[in-house]
This record gives sequence, C-alpha cells and structure tokens, in this order.
Amino acid sequence: MADNGRRGEEDDRGPGAIHQVFVLMENLLEKLKVLNYEEEVLGKHNMKNLSRHYFVSSPYMASNPGEQFYMFTIIAAWLINMAGRPFTEPQEYDEPNATLSNILAELRAFGVKVDFPPSKLKSGSGEYVCVVLDRLAEEALRRRGFTFRRPNYPSENTEEESVMEDNAELMLSKVEDEMMEEADDDEETVMDLEALKLRTTHTDTELSTKPEEILESTVDAAEWNLEVERVLPQLKVTIRTDNKDWRIHVDQMHQHRDGIKSSLKEAKNYLDKLQEDIGKTLEKVGSREKYINNQLELLIQEYRSAQAKLSEAKERYQQASGGVMERTRVLAEISEELEKVKQEMEDKGSSMSDGAPVVKIKQSLTKLKQEIVQMDVRVGVVEHTLLQAKLKEKSNMTRDMHATNIPEPAAGPFA
Repeated sequence: MADNGRRGEEDDRGPGAIHQVFVLMENLLEKLKVLNYEEEVLGKHNMKNLSRHYFVSSPYMASNPGEQFYMFTIIAAWLINMAGRPFTEPQEYDEPNATLSNILAELRAFGVKVDFPPSKLKSGSGEYVCVVLDRLAEEALRRRGFTFRRPNYPSENTEEESVMEDNAELMLSKVEDEMMEEADDDEETVMDLEALKLRTTHTDTELSTKPEEILESTVDAAEWNLEVERVLPQLKVTIRTDNKDWRIHVDQMHQHRDGIKSSLKEAKNYLDKLQEDIGKTLEKVGSREKYINNQLELLIQEYRSAQAKLSEAKERYQQASGGVMERTRVLAEISEELEKVKQEMEDKGSSMSDGAPVVKIKQSLTKLKQEIVQMDVRVGVVEHTLLQAKLKEKSNMTRDMHATNIPEPAAGPFA
C-alpha cells in the first residue's frame, strides 16, 4: 500500500519526479564542495569522496544502508554546526531514532517545514535524505554569505562569419561563371566582342598612321567580295547570356505572372464552390449546435454545479489531508517514544524476573557466614591465647610478690 501511495504521489508531480532526486543530489554535491567538505569531513574521518548519486535510492545502484546512514548523520551534524547551531557529532553506538529526531528538530528550528516521520531517513538514502542535507547546506551557505550567480557568457561577433559566408558565395559564383564559360567555349568557337573591338582599334591606328593609302584604293572589287564572303562567317558575334542579368529575371517574372493568371482562373471556380459548400456546412453546424445547447442546457447547469461542489470537496479534502499528515507525524513520534518506553520496561522486567542476582546474593551470604564462623574461631583462639598469657603473667607476678615478702633467716652462731 505504501508503494502504491508513493507511485500515486509521483504521478501527481509528473513523469520527471523520479529523476528529480538525481538532480537534487548533484546540486547537493556542488554545495558540499563549496563548503569544502573533502577536508573538513572526509579527511577528518578518513572517508572516500561521495559519488554524484551517493544518497539516491535506486534499484540500479549498489547501496550500503549502514555506511550511508552514518555518512548522512556525520554530514548533517557538520552542516548544522556550520549553520551556527551547536550539535554534537553522533557516534556509531548512538540510538538512530534519537539522532534522527534531533536532526529534524534542528531543521525545524531553521524554519523548514518537515512533513515526514524520522523513519523515512533510517535507510540513509532516498529523496528525504537529499532534501534534509540540501536544506542544511543552504543554511550553511547563507551563514557564510555565499550565493550562486548566473554565468556571464561572452558576446559572440558574427561579422567575421558573415564576411566569410559572403566570400564563400563570391567564390562559388565565380566557379559557376567559369564553368559556364568553359561549356560555351566547347560548344562553338566564336569571335569575342572584346577581340573584335581590339582589332578595330588596331586597324584604326593603322589607318591613322597611313592616311595617304586610304585616299586611293588599288583592290579589285571582285577580290574584295570574295574576301568578304570568306571572312563573313568569322565575323559572327555572339553575346553570352548571363543568368544574373535583370532582363532575364523580368522575362521570367512575366512568364510566371501569365501562368499564375491562367491557373487562378481555373482555381477560382473551384475555390468559390468550396467556399459555398463550407458556408452551408457551417450554417448547418451552427443550427445543430444551438439545438444541442438548448437541449443540454439543464444538464450543463447540473454539471457546473457538480463541478463547483467537486472543487469545494477537493479543497476540504486538501485541508483535512494536511491535518491528517500532521497528526500522522505526531503519531509516529509518539509511537517511537512508546517503543522506547516499552523497551525500557522490557529491560527492567527481564532484570527483575531474572533469578541470577538472587542466587548470587545467596551464595555471597553463605560465603559470608562461613567467613564469620572462621573469624569467630580465630577470635576464640586469640582470646584463649590472650587469657593464658594474662594468667601466666598473673602467676609470675604473685610469685615475684611472694618472693619479695619472705623474711630473711636470722643469723646463727655459725653465720
């Protein structure tokens, strides 16, 4: 059921929601690099660099929940400290639920709305892990006064490119002209107009240099006619047609205009008939539309009222779902606290029902009694020894007293 709900949320957000976490992780990695996490976190704990999609939960990527969770808590604690709030660095033996609750409490203190339970972060990967680290990284960057700016792209000069294109077009036109000239030369050999002008100028100069010979001709008329007939084919001048000449373009324009006029006369009749048919069809459609609107007016009003009620119901549902989510979060926190209390009660109950401490106490009492008996025996021996010593000392003292009180014998005659 949880997977179906999650798929429903992704469908509501769009088809790109699945890949949004990859973009979020890449942005997070860039922010961590700006904060110099390689030296301050990885170097301190002797860890390897994070990959581009380290905290992304995907079936196509290898995952290590224990390592990822520890890395998440270490980086989160470091970011909270960088953001200006003291936070104790978590250890491996700390309670995971308590650590996650503390991290989310610090995140709420920064003014970030948290609408998911701490259990979403236990895996050490996923969208919620990336979101928490990204928000903490933003707070750390804001504390440092760092902001990302848009890149300034240099302006590109297109003048050189346009000049090169123009040169290329000129070269192409020259090549085309040369090819056309070669084709014309191969088809027929004619006398060029420029060569004819040069020849005429040359003959003019010769005539100008010899004006006396022109005054009187000595050439026979029959021979002159034969020479003219012989040279006449060579005097033919052909002007090459240029495709770039404006006269050719004008002729083509006139031809196209005549073709358009002739085609327009035929197409106009068909277009007029088509316009008439379309007008009649539009009139029929309009009349039928009015009839359908009149027939369905009541249903349309009912549909509009039902749609308005649906929108109101959706608004109420959104408000209620927001309250349900908040209560679900509170219930999750209370459930976690209840689990902690149950665990403590189980530990205490197991310690109370366990008879091992009682057995140890009994054994200790037995051992203590034995030691007391041994101590009593030793005390009795010491008392007996002391009594004998006292009696012996008393007997010695009485003996010494008697020895001192005995009278000395009288001196006899034989003394």
